[in-house]
Amino acid sequence: MLSSLIPGLLPVVGDVLDRFFPNKEEKAKAQREIASRLTDHLAHIDIAQIQVNQQEATHRNLFVAGWRPFIGWSCGLALFYTYLAQPVITFVLVQQGQYVDLPPVDLGAMMPVLLGMLGLGGLRSWEKAKGITK
Repeated sequence: MLSSLIPGLLPVVGDVLDRFFPNKEEKAKAQREIASRLTDHLAHIDIAQIQVNQQEATHRNLFVAGWRPFIGWSCGLALFYTYLAQPVITFVLVQQGQYVDLPPVDLGAMMPVLLGMLGLGGLRSWEKAKGITK
């Protein structure tokens, strides 16, 4: 998310650098230095977030370490209900002569979360298969 700020910041930085560096070569060098430092800074932020995530995942308290699995199970249950349980239950009820309109689950907001978690889960499985983690 923060890395998307760099392309937006560089033109502003370039305008400011125009005032201080009339020479185009010096300006380009300064711009490269600023872009490099911004990228390094964003990488440090990402590493810090990864360390926080690792500490959260190893925490013994279920309230701290269990929120990610809770979100995963919630999304999985919603997906199960939408594509499997709701159609089967509706079919069975209709066969018995009961017409019940089961409420649908709007997966529009939930699917990006689920797909993101599945992508991360796939990466974790790859790490385990390669023997990188326990």
